[in-house]
Amino acid sequence: MLDVEGLRSGYSEVAVLQDVSITVGAGQFVSIVGPNGAGKTTLFKTLSGILTPMAGSIRFDGEDLLTVRPAERAHRGIAHVPEGRQVFASLTVLENLEMGAFTRMGRAAWQVNIQRIFAWFPVLRQRADQLAGTLSGGEQQMLAIGRGLASQPKLLMLDEPSMGLAPAMADFVFEKLMEIRKDTGLTILLVEQRVAEALQFADHAYVLETGRVVLDGTRETLQADDRIRQAYLGM
Repeated sequence: MLDVEGLRSGYSEVAVLQDVSITVGAGQFVSIVGPNGAGKTTLFKTLSGILTPMAGSIRFDGEDLLTVRPAERAHRGIAHVPEGRQVFASLTVLENLEMGAFTRMGRAAWQVNIQRIFAWFPVLRQRADQLAGTLSGGEQQMLAIGRGLASQPKLLMLDEPSMGLAPAMADFVFEKLMEIRKDTGLTILLVEQRVAEALQFADHAYVLETGRVVLDGTRETLQADDRIRQAYLGM
């Protein structure tokens, strides 16, 4: 579904990503892990079109994504749940979800999607008329995920969904992502610092350090790798 080859990207003339290549197959859960400053968020911003790459290619569903305007990429089926949630604080929960459903596919599937989102996250139904800025951090993260799902995506990109959450709430979010994937077959690309959880749920994972992919493999391969065990899993 998503093929990234030789990607070089960053800010102005400063390249953060160097020769990054990743592949995400339809229906897969793929994790990208690594320390702060490794370039994980830069990768997502490039895929979304916020940043224009300096070199490399990005293909999504067989189409050259670099020829698709950033505003059109959501209509192609790419949903980006950003780092820090970034909900619309002055809008209600329901209005935030409606904002997510602006895509052509999201509008067509709105009635079905809103009921499914409320089933996965019942608290959003209870808070439907509440301003998003008054929600707890965990509730805002549920809303950000729900807003992404409301667009009826083919690919859901999640940037650090556990950031700022208590461990129990972070565990809840990961469990819900697995439930959503099981229910829908949705393709998920996750960027996450909680390496143990990111690997636990992944079909395939990439380790990004200083802007380069230094290791990749299946969940079992990386969990057994001594470098990962020592550097990220505390073993």
